[in-house]
Amino acid sequence: MRIAYVYDAVYPWVKGGVEKRIYELGKRLAERGHEVHWYGVGWWFDKNNNKKVIDLDGITLHSICGPINLYVDGRRSIRGAIDFALKLLPPVIKEKFDILDCQEFPYFPCFTAKFHSLIRRSSLVITWHEVWDRYWFDYLGKKGFFGWMVERLTSKLTSKNVAVSEKTKRDLEKTGERDIRVIPNGIDFKKIEKIRPSAMQSDVIFAGRLIKDKNVDFLIRAIDLVKREIPDVKCIVIGDGPEREKLVRLAKELEVDGNVKFVGFIQNHDDLIACMKSSKLFVLPSTREGFGIVALEANACGLPVVTVEHEKNAACEFVKDGFNGFLCELSEEKIAKKILLGLEVGSRMRERCVEVAKNYDLDLIADMTESLYLEVIK
Repeated sequence: MRIAYVYDAVYPWVKGGVEKRIYELGKRLAERGHEVHWYGVGWWFDKNNNKKVIDLDGITLHSICGPINLYVDGRRSIRGAIDFALKLLPPVIKEKFDILDCQEFPYFPCFTAKFHSLIRRSSLVITWHEVWDRYWFDYLGKKGFFGWMVERLTSKLTSKNVAVSEKTKRDLEKTGERDIRVIPNGIDFKKIEKIRPSAMQSDVIFAGRLIKDKNVDFLIRAIDLVKREIPDVKCIVIGDGPEREKLVRLAKELEVDGNVKFVGFIQNHDDLIACMKSSKLFVLPSTREGFGIVALEANACGLPVVTVEHEKNAACEFVKDGFNGFLCELSEEKIAKKILLGLEVGSRMRERCVEVAKNYDLDLIADMTESLYLEVIK
């Protein structure tokens, strides 16, 4: 098959769950003999390399434009998304593909992909990582109507919609869509198995973008409560984002800055896994996760996961309370209680955590993806 992925952010220059999914699946499909392309932003451009087409582990990367600012004031740039969608058409329309897999966000490139599917007769698949629906109005107020409308229109572009979680599937069904295939995100389980623990040991660890929805402030307040039982408790916060300064100040105000260490963004993913392997418990206090792959990676490292039981937190789908982690309400008291429980019994849950993670090995996810593509083009 000739397969093309469409997404502006490209791994490894931009490291996020969506980018990593495309890269890992594309690499595996290329190894199986399929011709894989990826249309995105030319993040690799510099004074020594301005090639519009390069190879990355068997994937042919096509640059639509040079590096851009994806975010303006902490939010995805609408102008940038529209500009990318318009510039995408000339290069992609020249090619014929069996499958065009476009990621749902930031929506506008999906309309370009739809035009390609009509003109070049390719089969359009749209992969949904999240559905915001009414959340658009919480996010932008009255202006959210525009985002809500574009999202609804995007869901009607193809009958081949893929959701990365059952939660995303349910949210997509609320827009009136049916026959949605769930193909979850995956982890490189075999690679994770081989990584050795870091020297940076901790009791509790968090990894993710430091934004409001992650609720890391609740974790810091919970550590303040845990400290009363375990004075030398160690918590590592990995990641960066607009909330970092506020969180650092909070840790100082609560006098837990000696217990909570902010290490920033870790470039090398293997180093992140090594840090997890040197910890005892992973805490994800997020109330909005399209999948929560970092929690799955924590399970693969043998760490139970404490996460928030919330309708918009898809990590709840694979974290089962008392089996491979703990679910609780969003409050520092509840999180602290689960942290204390996890530190007490977590070592006995290790094997169950690893068994859950094995079911999401990327080779299995690639099998599911390949089967879907072959089914679609029949």
